[in-house]
Amino acid sequence: MGRHAAFSLLSSLAILLSLSAFCFSRELKHGHGKTATLDVAASLSAAHQLLSRSPQVLQDSLSLATTASSDGTTSFELRARDTLKPSGHKDYKNLTLARLRRDAARVEALNSRLALRLQGVSKADLKPLIVSYGDGSYTVGDFATETMTFGPSASVDRIAVGCGHDNEGLFVGAGGLLGLGGGSLSFPSQLSTSAFSYCLVDRDSSAAGTLTFGPAAAEGADLVRAPLLRNKRMDTFYYVGLSGISVGGSPLSIPPSVFQMDESGNGGVILDSGTAITRLPPSAYASLRDAFAAATPSLPRAPSVSLFDTCYDLSSRTSVDVATIALHFGSGESLQLPAKNYLVPVDSAGTFCFAFAPTTSSVSIIGNVQQQGIKVSFDSANSQVGFAPNKC
Repeated sequence: MGRHAAFSLLSSLAILLSLSAFCFSRELKHGHGKTATLDVAASLSAAHQLLSRSPQVLQDSLSLATTASSDGTTSFELRARDTLKPSGHKDYKNLTLARLRRDAARVEALNSRLALRLQGVSKADLKPLIVSYGDGSYTVGDFATETMTFGPSASVDRIAVGCGHDNEGLFVGAGGLLGLGGGSLSFPSQLSTSAFSYCLVDRDSSAAGTLTFGPAAAEGADLVRAPLLRNKRMDTFYYVGLSGISVGGSPLSIPPSVFQMDESGNGGVILDSGTAITRLPPSAYASLRDAFAAATPSLPRAPSVSLFDTCYDLSSRTSVDVATIALHFGSGESLQLPAKNYLVPVDSAGTFCFAFAPTTSSVSIIGNVQQQGIKVSFDSANSQVGFAPNKC
């Protein structure tokens, strides 16, 4: 949004929430295999449809449901940002490059902000009277409290909100932003709920995901559970206890210390819904990339695209079998990612790239592309993160 475009947390909730936290166990749980199938045709079809949706279809999708139940659970529908407004790009590759530029800017700002806090610089020292976000965006305006109503009757009094009169950065036409971080002014904290979950659909999909607050959000017998860690120097971010990664069922030779946070708050792995592409330390990324490339020798290579250095020409395929990738956690459990969460289209002609990237920062980030189609729950009372694939 530009200057003097006021916004509130009550409007366009879905837009910003979309696109819009040992000992290594060798046991692979939950029946992980060596290969997974990527539906090339379906991914390319979604890319084509995203750019061809009419304004009326986009407008119709703005009708989002909100439900509130008697047990204190409140749920919202979520939709991917690019499905709610025309992208303004002439082709899918230009859209991809714009997404990657926006993502790189967010990661750079996030790393800078974290580095300053670790050096003892407070929020007040950074930008007095200005609210800033992880991607470097900021807003200047009025701070107030409001009664927020969910569904037909459920309401909460005195929720702190901001009305921005000067909104700069990567808001990209959104009507508002809902803070889900760990700070005292985040939405979950103000609701006094210790549990919430979200399920992000594929960012090219017109389907709806969910955002849920309340005890039921963190429940589920089929959840893959991981330790939820907190950085005492930065309460905003959610850190997850990642202990290792495997490719094709084989653990990579990455020391667990690569993913650990030290006593001063450096390092660790952030689980972030705002960052798109997962970032790993160079040594861990190289190990992951090389193992994946070695396990897929039959796929024809294509030139690199932006921050993606490992790409393939799948224009002649309708589907391909690729090596599985699984994340292993300090809980001893592991999560196998769907193939479409790590091999993604970058144009409409059939070029797909390996959707991980190296970072120069000490902190790793698990991004939202890797979280697509997975219900991600945060249970701060029990210090757990839960992952439930195919639950959107």
